[in-house]
Amino acid sequence: MLAVFDKSVAKCPEGLQSPHSRLDSGEGNRSLIDHFCSVNEGSVTMNLGSAGSMAYTTEKQNPLLPRVFAVVHDIFCVFQGHIENITLLKQQYGLSKAADEVIIIIEAYRTLRDRGPYPADQVVRDLNGKFAFILFDSSSKATFIAADADGSVPFFWGTNFEGDLVLSDDSEIIKKGCGKSFAPFPKGCFFTTSGGLQSFEHPLKELKPMPRVDSEGQVCGANYKVDTESKKDSGIPRVGSAANWSSHY
Repeated sequence: MLAVFDKSVAKCPEGLQSPHSRLDSGEGNRSLIDHFCSVNEGSVTMNLGSAGSMAYTTEKQNPLLPRVFAVVHDIFCVFQGHIENITLLKQQYGLSKAADEVIIIIEAYRTLRDRGPYPADQVVRDLNGKFAFILFDSSSKATFIAADADGSVPFFWGTNFEGDLVLSDDSEIIKKGCGKSFAPFPKGCFFTTSGGLQSFEHPLKELKPMPRVDSEGQVCGANYKVDTESKKDSGIPRVGSAANWSSHY
């Protein structure tokens, strides 16, 4: 899977930018999507207009960590992996028995966006399983991206020479698009347009960039780790569940 989001939709953390990126700048949005399609048979692409592009294929995938794609009410989502407590989540979100993982993610996001009774970290923490997903809401130009606490699904992110955010489960695609400016997506974390990168395992802790050097001795995009010494305001309003939480995910 692959997504390229314009910097106006998803602002890249500064730590992803490598000082060597000008020497190895990677490819732009359209050329990277074209390359992905050329090396992945049966690829499906979605043009998101000025917001960017998404692409995925069901070929060459791990049968234990399948990719699934869906579009519901202008919400695009690619999910890879599986959720173990899927039956419980279907009941929680009032979904039919036929609903799969990607539909659950979309419904969870809609709940957060429209009137979520829980903060986003709680929603992601309730997903038990091995997963990574990329969601884009074209109506509000918002992203929602996450990976499980163990990093079970290979998942990378980076920034291209135009400053756009690039995400993929294929490290070679990321390298081609971002040069040195990439890193594994942080385990146990999620990223939103409004809130940036956050830990759902430790929601009251800050994340800090840790320098990462490749085999050639060049500085690459940083790994983000939980700063155990930090503490931040949860941002959770102390009001009843009838309040609108849409600005807190």
